[in-house]
Amino acid sequence: MEEIQVAFIIDRYTAYRIPDDPKSPIRYAWEMVRRDHETVFGAAPTLGDQAHADVVFRYAKPEDRCPAYPESFCFRFSRGGNGTTLHIAAEDDLGLVFGMLEYSRKYLGVDPWWFWADLPPAPRSHVAVPADDYDSPEPFVRFRGWFVNDEVCLIGWKEEYPPSREVWEPVFEALLRCGGNMVIPGTDLPKHGVHADLASEMGLWVSHHHAEPLGAEMFLRAYEGKKASYQENPQLFEKLWEEAIEKQKDRRIVWVLSFRGQGDQPFWIQDPAFDTPEKRGEMISRVVRKQYDMVRAKVADPYCCVALYGEISELYKAGHIDIPDDIIKIWADNGYGRMVSRRNGNENLRVPALPLPDEAGKHGIYYHVTFHDLQASNHLTMFPADAELIRGEVDEAFRVGANDYVLVNSGNIRPHLYTLDLMRELWTRGEADTEEHLRAFVGRMFNSKQSEIAELYRDYARRTIPYGPNEDDRAGDEFYHHPARQIVGHWLQGRSEQPDRRLNWATGVVDFPEQVEWFRRKCADAVPGWLELKERIERLLPKLAEPDQIRLKDHLLFHVELHLSGCEGFDKLGQSYRAYREGNYPLAFVYATQALWKYEKGLIALKQAEHGKWANFFRADWLTNIESTVQNIDTLRRWLRMQGDSPDFFAWYKHFVMPETEKYIYLENTHRNPLPDDELARRLADKFGV
Repeated sequence: MEEIQVAFIIDRYTAYRIPDDPKSPIRYAWEMVRRDHETVFGAAPTLGDQAHADVVFRYAKPEDRCPAYPESFCFRFSRGGNGTTLHIAAEDDLGLVFGMLEYSRKYLGVDPWWFWADLPPAPRSHVAVPADDYDSPEPFVRFRGWFVNDEVCLIGWKEEYPPSREVWEPVFEALLRCGGNMVIPGTDLPKHGVHADLASEMGLWVSHHHAEPLGAEMFLRAYEGKKASYQENPQLFEKLWEEAIEKQKDRRIVWVLSFRGQGDQPFWIQDPAFDTPEKRGEMISRVVRKQYDMVRAKVADPYCCVALYGEISELYKAGHIDIPDDIIKIWADNGYGRMVSRRNGNENLRVPALPLPDEAGKHGIYYHVTFHDLQASNHLTMFPADAELIRGEVDEAFRVGANDYVLVNSGNIRPHLYTLDLMRELWTRGEADTEEHLRAFVGRMFNSKQSEIAELYRDYARRTIPYGPNEDDRAGDEFYHHPARQIVGHWLQGRSEQPDRRLNWATGVVDFPEQVEWFRRKCADAVPGWLELKERIERLLPKLAEPDQIRLKDHLLFHVELHLSGCEGFDKLGQSYRAYREGNYPLAFVYATQALWKYEKGLIALKQAEHGKWANFFRADWLTNIESTVQNIDTLRRWLRMQGDSPDFFAWYKHFVMPETEKYIYLENTHRNPLPDDELARRLADKFGV
């Protein structure tokens, strides 16, 4: 077999050159490459001059024939008297950043998720590569990035608030390594935080939450006591917009034009004079045009977008909103991956949320691989439906022309690497084969047993609870917690004779006992599947090297345990309510305690995933809030114990546990120390055989 002739060697002695007086994005990218080189070769690299550099990072010259699209780069090998030199050239700053990071990926073996998956590149003595020139392919989507939303784990991970550079740098680095060029860096964080400044420093385009148009301060924060009405106080709103534009005009900004009320709700809730779709649409159109003109007065050829989210989408579809064609219109999925309107409480119209195939103007999508909605969304766990749903919906969006912009709700990053990686491929290539992608992803994450692990990932989506008739009606982790706490609250408030309308989205309109039983049965039916998947993972773990064991625990077993503990906990909660309705308070107490023990397993899973640098990563679990569920169930079991064991909390022990001979001869002064709840529940469970 003919041997491949290697023309270029990279090793610990490789010298680099970066542009003189490098701009901020290049400095950050060089620090990444420097760290990557040192990790792989065990020695820090040297920076040489033009004559003594082996790898040169620079801006492109005409003779490089670099691809002619924004943020492109090329690899060019040149041969001279001192040997071969690799030139990585780009037309602009972000292109050079992408070229430098592609060098790390392509030659040093640095994965985009190296930080978030604890996947450092393998140490090597040298890397030998063919000296083949390379042109970067043009990404399918012009603006592609993450909305770091509902980011409570990132907020609570370290002591400093708002989160510091230590938290944000790995987020933005991973996004850049995924080829992303745009970010909304957090949700309603204090303006003095470093998040937006750092994103700009690292070369990213920065955009804004649709509730904070132009990135301006919220009206009621700036003008306490004033009425948040553009109709009454236009000059105050415009002052905030002017200040925001002035602050950001020299940065890479994708300007969000919008008009919602304070607190991310329709503005007419605070201004009820706008009582018709025509009035509301006219106001939104007028405000968007005003913001558009204000930006254009300060910024040459700005990139602007409007989020067609919630009520704005409905008004636009009905023809009540007029938006200039060069503003990108952003269509959103429902939070569960389907490009239809989101569920609002019990209302779920599922209105298609995509442009018509021949609709004029520019279009893009806002897509959730993680969501928080107080119902059934996945916040701590992976996307609950099959990856093919994501591929199909994004593919359809691209087919109808919504490919100028893709914003992915990335949540807290770490739990969502698999689906974020799939979105990386989609926004880069415009298509993906989900089977090939899964095999490649697992192949990068794990060194052995890859086919078995890929099957475990496939089965994860098969195990999630199908709670409704649609393909995207699959339960995430919040399904086990928000409804459970609602049930406990409704029950203990003495309202069991009427249904809890907040649960109708899932159960339909039925009586409260039927609502509880509906959730109990759904969760009980799912337990065997989750148990089987957990046991398969645990059987596979000893066959893996330790780093792979940790990754499989963190990025799959963790998710399975949160689902399993939630299902088992909700099942026991339902059994407790049924025993209570039958008047069997001791048994209801036992089941409630068992529910608490099951839910506590979720807290244990969070703790076990907080090893090493991940210490305290889940301490700000304020959204799914497993700890709150445990506290609610603890309150329930204490309340149940009062239904017959009060006031001395000895009656159940005497009646069910104490030996028959002792019941008639014991002395109260030596036998009246009440058992703790856990111990009493264990003894009663043995007695009842449950």
